[in-house]
Amino acid sequence: MRYLPKSPQDRKEMLQEIGVASMEDLFASIPEEYRLARDLAVPRQQAESEILELFKNYAADGAVGYASFLGAGAYRHYRPVIIDSLVQRGEFLTSYTPYQPEISQGTLQAMFEFQTMICELTGMEIANASMYDGSTGAAEAMMMAVRITGRDKAVIARTVHPEYREVVHTYAQHQEIPITEIAYGANGRVDVEALAAAITNETACVMVQSPNFFGTIEDVAAIAEIAHAKGALLIVSIAEAVSLGIVRPPTEADIVSLEAQSFGVALSYGGPYCGVIACKEKFLRQMPGRLVGETKDMDGKRGYVLTLSTREQHIRREKATSNICTNQALVAMMVTIFLTVYGKEGVRELAEHNLAKAEYLKKTLADMEGAKVLFDGAPRFHEFVINLPAAADESNAALLEQKIIGGLPLAKWYPELGPNATLWCATEVVTREQMDAAVKVLQVLRAAELARA
Repeated sequence: MRYLPKSPQDRKEMLQEIGVASMEDLFASIPEEYRLARDLAVPRQQAESEILELFKNYAADGAVGYASFLGAGAYRHYRPVIIDSLVQRGEFLTSYTPYQPEISQGTLQAMFEFQTMICELTGMEIANASMYDGSTGAAEAMMMAVRITGRDKAVIARTVHPEYREVVHTYAQHQEIPITEIAYGANGRVDVEALAAAITNETACVMVQSPNFFGTIEDVAAIAEIAHAKGALLIVSIAEAVSLGIVRPPTEADIVSLEAQSFGVALSYGGPYCGVIACKEKFLRQMPGRLVGETKDMDGKRGYVLTLSTREQHIRREKATSNICTNQALVAMMVTIFLTVYGKEGVRELAEHNLAKAEYLKKTLADMEGAKVLFDGAPRFHEFVINLPAAADESNAALLEQKIIGGLPLAKWYPELGPNATLWCATEVVTREQMDAAVKVLQVLRAAELARA
């Protein structure tokens, strides 16, 4: 925003126009103790070299050299350097989505390739490009199901990411969509019997996450059968896209809401991320976001166009299904480059690597005296819940002293699991040495507690 200074004469005329004698009178309604009566403490101007040094010092104060075992919807994966090299090119780096097909063929083709690869991964027939993130994608998928079915209620598993559920509730409250949450069983999966009992002829959709928040893989086929028998749609939310390299895609679902952050998108303090909705082709007209299609021009040459964009800037507001508007296409571009670099076999190998790392970490932690893995009766990907010998906060404080960020304490969202329950994650960037170091810290903490007892 441009700053347009006003001369003393300009200010005098403006004050006269509104009938105020002075600037002090203009702000008289503000208590005097809250008014700044001095000049702003703005530091002197700095040379470019000084600014660079300043930011180097800021960077040195950051969390450099830490091992992290956090997951829970935001995952640390290796990002090939080619991603930033390509997306920062002038053809792609823009603050807004370029729609004009005659000048945006490269961007549109990349979006088309993105949609194609997402369909291959999820087993769905069409995919958009794209949503803001996995949480808003889940909420939009729910509203999409309401439009399709004409029903107005939703059933959501409590094993769906807690923050995803918060966003879904925020969307639902003003759409007047009642939500029923279903508990989980001893194996960490949604309680199928309770789920079946909760679905009525007013239920528009059933939403589950797989792998779920506990890292457990849901029985999607069984859940789909229950939902479809009562006329409801099944939405499968996926917070960890890398799992699709080894976990069977949820082909029985009607709608898949995917967070693709793991495919080459940096954590970036929480965003921007890359949400995606993929679904059966028959639901095309109710899909939010953008859809790029392939066509031919008047000379018969292949080209790409924005085939469908169901937002209020392009169609009548009452027909719009979404207001997705910022340049999510740039983030989708990162995903496209990542998937192109890794390829089918590469994504599978990456998933296997994650699975092996998590299995080693789980076994090593579980071997500690007083530790117990929860929900160990169902298949999982690279996250697991474990009861540590000490309270989660105490364990994490001890780990942090050794530059290790431990698992996520679960008591905030699942108080029934107790203060010791934590969600641990191991991706390919975590080394065996870091895992062994974390276990050693917890063993020392346990020994100290036993000595005090």
